[in-house]
Amino acid sequence: MTHCHSGVEKGVKKGGNPIEVMGLLLGRPDPNTPKQLVVTDVFPLPIEGFETRVIADDGDVVNHMIELGESLENTRKERFMGWYHSHPFDVGIHSHCFLSQTDISTQLQWQRAEDPHGNPFLAIVVDPLRSLAKGVPELKAFRAYPPEYTNPVQNQCPNGEIIVEEQARLEQWGSCWSSYYELEVEYFMSGGARSVLSTLTQNFLWMRTLGSTPMCETDARDRYPDRVSKAADRIAKYQPNGNGGSAGAGDVPSMMGRGSASKSAAGAPSGGGDKKPSASATAAAKDEEDGGELGKSCQAVIEIATEKLVGNIQQAAKRELFSQS
Repeated sequence: MTHCHSGVEKGVKKGGNPIEVMGLLLGRPDPNTPKQLVVTDVFPLPIEGFETRVIADDGDVVNHMIELGESLENTRKERFMGWYHSHPFDVGIHSHCFLSQTDISTQLQWQRAEDPHGNPFLAIVVDPLRSLAKGVPELKAFRAYPPEYTNPVQNQCPNGEIIVEEQARLEQWGSCWSSYYELEVEYFMSGGARSVLSTLTQNFLWMRTLGSTPMCETDARDRYPDRVSKAADRIAKYQPNGNGGSAGAGDVPSMMGRGSASKSAAGAPSGGGDKKPSASATAAAKDEEDGGELGKSCQAVIEIATEKLVGNIQQAAKRELFSQS
């Protein structure tokens, strides 16, 4: 995390964008669970790049790797078993932990060279900006499919999730979403590591927070109308009764609220005697409890509204702050 953050700091100090960095992972397969890979240490490499273009093909870098490997053979029982690099793009709605086309090529070269010798090679991608924003490491581990492999499950993403919409797949997993798969990650943080992460956050994140408002950035602004339209379409298609009819005006309280209106619809006394709930109200209540289509639609609306409200508050606060300074 410290190494990945150094690329962020270096790029920003130069007045530009954060720089991608790369390093090697030291470790071994777990002797008791061979399919579990244990990373014990990391070693930064003198490589920098931009926008998923980190490549370890420089002669000096290769010589550095060879010398480092020979040195570690004499002092460590583990061996190089993977590589890591950073994707310090922005603090967006999606993690930037994915493999690009260049990353896939690099990973396949390592797998072909190391896998046959009982050293399955691993790729880890770190999102340093989201890590600092969340206060916990944002990282994912991957391996690449062989080029001849075809996934029998259509539209299946690296994490096993099926996403039908192509644009959503590309935003979350990149253009090579079908060429690699994600591994489950377990990690620990010592007290010292947490202290380091806290220091990094204090030293850098405040600048990022003051300098940008995610909701007001160009990419987010361009997506905003489309997100609103999709949420509206989902709500418009919602049919709470079993006969294909749409919700009437009287069904709104029971669908949207968890207060007295929804309790009354569920059969609780409401001052007007015992009344049986309508079919549409019962369906809506069940849908809400089960997190069904209506629940998801409402959650999407809440997220959009919250992002917009927070963005407006941030902009107003910054305008007031800078106008006084």
